[in-house]
Amino acid sequence: MRRRKAERRTRSGFTLMEVLLVLVILVILGGVVGVAINSSRKRAFASSALVQLKSLKGPLESFNLDIGSYPTSQQGLSALRAAPADLPNPAKWSGPYLSSELEPDPWGNAYQYEGGGTQYRAWSFGPNGVNEQGGGDDISVAGE
Repeated sequence: MRRRKAERRTRSGFTLMEVLLVLVILVILGGVVGVAINSSRKRAFASSALVQLKSLKGPLESFNLDIGSYPTSQQGLSALRAAPADLPNPAKWSGPYLSSELEPDPWGNAYQYEGGGTQYRAWSFGPNGVNEQGGGDDISVAGE
């Protein structure tokens, strides 16, 4: 009689194999989600840098209209906040053309600029942080 009662008992809980299987599935899902988030983050940083660079077009155009040329490479983007000392006619400068200091790119690097006369080019070093003069993974905009 006792033997039958023991046989009738059903087991409760999970086996070690079931628990390990669930853990493996959770780790795989976590890895897939992590890769997707990292990929989205990289695209968001690149988009943010491009938007910031494109937002410089208006202030650079205003500087060009007032002075007659874009800031030189030596003057750089700081010419949009304060009148450069080497302007031929400082009275024409009617800035500041940027309302606040230019924030660094999403990777923490300063934006780069070269220009003068009728052309300019501004760029970010991009995710690798290496200056590739606007090539490679650098993010750049140009104007004329």
